[in-house]
Amino acid sequence: MFIAYAAVATLLALTLAASATLTLQGNDQIVANMRKVQVPDSWLPRLAALKAAGAVGLLAGLWAAPLGVAAAIGVSLYFVGAVISHLRVKDFDLAPAAVLALMAVAALALRVAA
Repeated sequence: MFIAYAAVATLLALTLAASATLTLQGNDQIVANMRKVQVPDSWLPRLAALKAAGAVGLLAGLWAAPLGVAAAIGVSLYFVGAVISHLRVKDFDLAPAAVLALMAVAALALRVAA
């Protein structure tokens, strides 16, 4: 189970790090997507910081299981919130958020099982 967690956590951490970087750089696609779900521009740096913290926590969870569990819970909640935000404004282009939410839940289950 640990190897599966390591693979899922690493892939998810890389995705989160890339997303955080692009959010901080003001990538047009990410900013447009955030505006579509009515996220104020002032929240973007905070949301990027949460993604970066999740990435670090998932990787640290390779050595410290409680930290990995906490990070996976946080990332799961973040992306469940993203899915809810999309549904709230009737934007059904929510596959990326849903897939990342499922990956985060898988990371949580694998870290607990390992």
